[in-house]
Amino acid sequence: MEDGKTIPGTILSADLTVARTEQVRDFYEQVVGWKHTGLSMGSYDDYVMAGADGEPVAGICHPEGENAALPPVWLVYFSVEDLQASLEACRKLGGKVHYEPQAPISPNSYAVIEYPQGAYCAIAQI
Repeated sequence: MEDGKTIPGTILSADLTVARTEQVRDFYEQVVGWKHTGLSMGSYDDYVMAGADGEPVAGICHPEGENAALPPVWLVYFSVEDLQASLEACRKLGGKVHYEPQAPISPNSYAVIEYPQGAYCAIAQI
């Protein structure tokens, strides 16, 4: 952070989208030492995973809603200064946009994109 602001290009967070979220949640608790808190998504819970200091470090999400079309993947969120410009650059360079940001674009708006060779990530306007 620079003067309390996030620097463009910074990794903001990571979410794992998979089926059997409870088993995966328990796996990371036992292997990595994370603890979970349920995050209500209406008819089910996703999970916020926290490190030993109690600070959130990741999320474990069901393949529902916005995540329904994602393969099982760790989705890393990168900060960008201008989300619309980044989406235009993604498309121009052969990438795909899988989840469009909700309009109007504002701080904390995000999109899910795919690199031309198949890697997914999310970009979020800071």
